[in-house]
Amino acid sequence: MSIRRQCELLGLSRSSLYYEPAAEAAENLRLMRLIDEEYTAHPFLGSRRLTRWLIEEQGEAVNRKRVQRLMRLMGLEAIYPKPKLSAAGPGHRIYPYLLRDVSIERPDQVWSTDITYVPLASGFMYLAAILDWFSRYVITWRLSNTLDGSFCLEMLDEALSGGKPEVFNTDQGVQFTAAAWTGRLESAGVSVSMDGRGRCLDNVFVERLWRTVKYEDIYLWRYEAVPQLQRGLGRYFPYYNEARLHQSLEYRTPASVYRQGRAGGRSAG
Repeated sequence: MSIRRQCELLGLSRSSLYYEPAAEAAENLRLMRLIDEEYTAHPFLGSRRLTRWLIEEQGEAVNRKRVQRLMRLMGLEAIYPKPKLSAAGPGHRIYPYLLRDVSIERPDQVWSTDITYVPLASGFMYLAAILDWFSRYVITWRLSNTLDGSFCLEMLDEALSGGKPEVFNTDQGVQFTAAAWTGRLESAGVSVSMDGRGRCLDNVFVERLWRTVKYEDIYLWRYEAVPQLQRGLGRYFPYYNEARLHQSLEYRTPASVYRQGRAGGRSAG
């Protein structure tokens, strides 16, 4: 089996196969894990309140300047409850948000994606996924140790090889405002939608996915290295899609809702 195919099956960017996770001093990694867990639970917290929480609740000897630096490294910002992992690239077009007051009624009506920080014992990685809004089905996912847009494009190519949405929604990160990303969507006949800056609820379904993945897998297993993380997420996402019952889906699984909806759409057509 080719290296490319092995990476596809593992949900891993080929470029990250040959690299260690992004590095930081061990003490800072420990603090970043604490910050990530508290921020995931309470995304409205800023550096001032997180510093007080670390000192008073965790007994850590830290100052606000250090916490601010670590939050910037992680891409965290208060009030905007999501990893703001990148800003729009200069000169890149910002598309309007197309989904305000739109009723989501079928699979493949809207897909969205995002990137989140993932802690490891010896560093950290970035995780991206593409989600169908109607069914909460994770269409594909990728890991990378950098924020280079190539791993997002690999993920997009895989997703589009099996179908396409009517609208694809993202934030205004440089990976998603790049011409390579928007051009591939437009050439596939997909309408491009982008969150309004500071509007965390514009991509709320992916935000909920990150919280679920972290609480149900990443924080529980506390992966030591990239291969373990790959294998763990390779087990978790099939469970999430095929076996995890969602209350918002009337206790059905994302996979059953997604496939039933697609089959119904083909029959109606």
